[in-house]
Amino acid sequence: MKIYHNPRCSKSRETLEIIREHGIEPEIIEYLKNPPTVKQLKAILNKLKLKPKDILREEEILYRVKYASKNLNDEQLLELMAKYPTLIERPIVIEGKKAILGRPPSKVLELIPG
Repeated sequence: MKIYHNPRCSKSRETLEIIREHGIEPEIIEYLKNPPTVKQLKAILNKLKLKPKDILREEEILYRVKYASKNLNDEQLLELMAKYPTLIERPIVIEGKKAILGRPPSKVLELIPG
């Protein structure tokens, strides 16, 4: 199991706590320090069965000020998120071929067996 994690985010911390409470120690990817590439984002979105817009943090000031007024396509959004990982919604948890966006954190239970 992998978690794209931001330790400063309460939802991300809660999701990680739920995973650990079930005896799983996931691979923790602090995506602000190690941002995913466009290719990795595409693979993540494929597992989430979502579009780039679905994991875009539109409320971030950077997005609102510089990009909200632009009509960006999926590829441009992916490039933007790879360049500015603060624009990626969190946490994202991956288990095998499945993934969830941990909003709310209890959604991670969908990936935990038993």
